[in-house]
Amino acid sequence: MENVIVAESGKQPSKDGKLKNMKIKTKKLSKWINPELIANHFAKKFGDHGLSWLDSDGKDNGKWSILGVDPKEVICSRDISNLDIENNPFFKLQKIEKGFWIGWLNFEAGAYIEPKNPWATNEISTLWIASYDPIIKFNLISNEIIIEGTNSAVLNKYANIILNIDTEKEKNSIRSNLKFNFSKINLKKISTQFQQNILKVKKLISIGDIFQANLTTQCEVEALDTYSPLSIYLKIRNKLQAPFGGIIINNSHDIKEAVLSTSPERFLKIDKDGYIESRPIKGTRSRHEDINQDSLNAIDLITNEKDRAENIMIVDLLRNDLSKVCEIGSIKVPEILKLESYLKVHHLTSVIRGKLKKNKNWVDLLTACWPGGSITGAPKLRSCQRLFEIEKRARGPYCGSFIKIEWNGEFDSNILIRSFIIKNKKIHISAGCGIVSDSEPQGETEELKWKLLPLIDSLK
Repeated sequence: MENVIVAESGKQPSKDGKLKNMKIKTKKLSKWINPELIANHFAKKFGDHGLSWLDSDGKDNGKWSILGVDPKEVICSRDISNLDIENNPFFKLQKIEKGFWIGWLNFEAGAYIEPKNPWATNEISTLWIASYDPIIKFNLISNEIIIEGTNSAVLNKYANIILNIDTEKEKNSIRSNLKFNFSKINLKKISTQFQQNILKVKKLISIGDIFQANLTTQCEVEALDTYSPLSIYLKIRNKLQAPFGGIIINNSHDIKEAVLSTSPERFLKIDKDGYIESRPIKGTRSRHEDINQDSLNAIDLITNEKDRAENIMIVDLLRNDLSKVCEIGSIKVPEILKLESYLKVHHLTSVIRGKLKKNKNWVDLLTACWPGGSITGAPKLRSCQRLFEIEKRARGPYCGSFIKIEWNGEFDSNILIRSFIIKNKKIHISAGCGIVSDSEPQGETEELKWKLLPLIDSLK
């Protein structure tokens, strides 16, 4: 079954400066096949370079899983030491044509927002984004597969490929016996260093230099063989599905890099009418197998003054960022300090909404809010400076975002927490905690372990 819809141009111009409409055709398939089987099959057929899979968990904020393969165009930016406008990722994003785009943006893209701040260089691309035609969408609630694109013949080709997948053969072809070297992970050393860094942050807070900072740490795992990033993601996915998860692979020429996400956090979303939503997370407790203890952990989280204050501080920061590009009086906070429970942790989440000014677009919004408030601190740019001095390394895609632009100009993005950054055989895993004046180093280190250990364990 095929339908034709017109994707309105919204505010995003093509490269010649003109707004264009695109006739997007849709094809709904007659049967359901698990997205991981289709992703695995298409990676073998087209190669994994440029494979982008924005995955989800089929729950309230995770209705859709979206797969793009064989990209039509790729835009990349590297080396933040080159601050020329032609290398500026936000400038590049303003220039992209209409279409369906998926990519990532590094935390250190902040160098183009505030070049006077110090920013660490990173070997992973600062910006990597690609356009796809067609795109495959999976409705995880109704178990429907929809293919969207501009060419009916290509839609039919993709449909035939999917409908002819031998699902049992595909399941058996997924490599599951992956082995990794965890010897470089020293949790005692990580904990000691993290507690020392907490004290440094608290000292800065005590003298009024900053009010809050999201302190992070990193560990490294090495693959014992050459595994495809998709195989690694499928292993992780079995244990850690999340509403804003996924994988993007840049496997071109001598560059072998990939970003894997199991993030529960939306950064920024704009619908076709220009309404914005952000869902910052602050506050974490571990889940417990005993239902009574699990409930007590949740109650402790929602009643804890420190966690509540931390969350509200970030809500205020984001309201301020949004005010730069939103209509006056449109910014609202319809949900504050809401409990959201995932497989391994409980979180406190708030929701902020606003209406984008008519002369602004999604790139203006991204620029106004970059980097995200929940993974930096307050004041934001001062916190970034202090975190650079304390952490002494680049975050790269971690604490950056996956970004998606649909045919009709709708935009969505996550915060890349709970992520795995792959370069060749090395996998970097990071986690962090928000530090405020009354943070206890031991308690924050325990929270760090609640976040870090499930990520490490998902590879075992």
